[in-house]
Amino acid sequence: MLYHSVSIGSLLVPGNLFLAPVAGYSDRAFRSVCRRGGANFAYTEMVSAEALVRGSKKTALLMARASNETQYAVQLFGGSVSVMEQAVNLVLSSRMAGESSVPEVIDINAGCPVPKIVKTGAGSALIRDPDKLYQITKVAVSAAKKIASGESEKPVTVKIRKGWDSSTITWKESAEAAIEAGVAAITLHGRTKAQGYEGNADWNCLGELVAFVKAKTGGKVPVFGSGDVFSPEDAQNMLEQTGCDGVMFARGAMGNPFIFQQTRQLLETGSYDEVPVATRIQAGMEELHCLIEDVGEKAACRQMRKRFCAYSKGISGGAAMRASIVAAETELDYKTLFEGYLAK
Repeated sequence: MLYHSVSIGSLLVPGNLFLAPVAGYSDRAFRSVCRRGGANFAYTEMVSAEALVRGSKKTALLMARASNETQYAVQLFGGSVSVMEQAVNLVLSSRMAGESSVPEVIDINAGCPVPKIVKTGAGSALIRDPDKLYQITKVAVSAAKKIASGESEKPVTVKIRKGWDSSTITWKESAEAAIEAGVAAITLHGRTKAQGYEGNADWNCLGELVAFVKAKTGGKVPVFGSGDVFSPEDAQNMLEQTGCDGVMFARGAMGNPFIFQQTRQLLETGSYDEVPVATRIQAGMEELHCLIEDVGEKAACRQMRKRFCAYSKGISGGAAMRASIVAAETELDYKTLFEGYLAK
């Protein structure tokens, strides 16, 4: 069966459809509506290990658990071994945001292509330096083991890219370093750092990684796929073509947090139901309300402009509606704008 449970170290996740760590999106408001929309597991947007160690309040908020999340992962990025160790200690202690916000998984970002991240030695810089990736990951794994102290060990995972550029393909070296460091799962985004988010993700590379990791670990370390999954059909094709253990939705979930339940329906029955526009808009309003609780009405309404532009795709007269969306300042503005859909 293409839809199935998956083990990440000692953690059993009931299904294999995940929300990826998306900068500027994967806060607890969005993760909450994705969870209601069928996501089996979700990752926070990437959290700076440096900022965490400095005690940033904003960083603590990024790691907060959604009210309906029973399992989730915090993704960290950083280029310093010692700082990463401190960051993992903080994330897995209850000192940051209370016991309820201690995540079930720590994920190491070794794939972000953004220059301001890479120049610090973090993100995609790590796939150009497998030894450094090993050190960063190893210290995270060791810190997580120490904190467990008799309890279930918190697994550490890593997300990598295909390579630095077309002439520097390093996924195999990166995966080997991660496995040697003791990771419980590996996610591959099938683009190089140089590609950013342009061009096509290489699913053939993902299939090769699946085979490599299976041979290396005897199937004990699952491999998840990311990149160019915009529909339930895309997810099905990725699972069938690559043999990966799970699929991460990123841009494909924007404006449609129900893509997870649609994908499960497709994988289990061969077809799926379309989600009414009104249902999508109502989910967006729920997301807005949650975001207001976290960051205040002004900031939340501005952040939701781009998100509601995604929610409104496919709506008749959507272009005119999006012109109004980008001017919305209050929750009432959005309620008024979507009044016809919220009444249904």
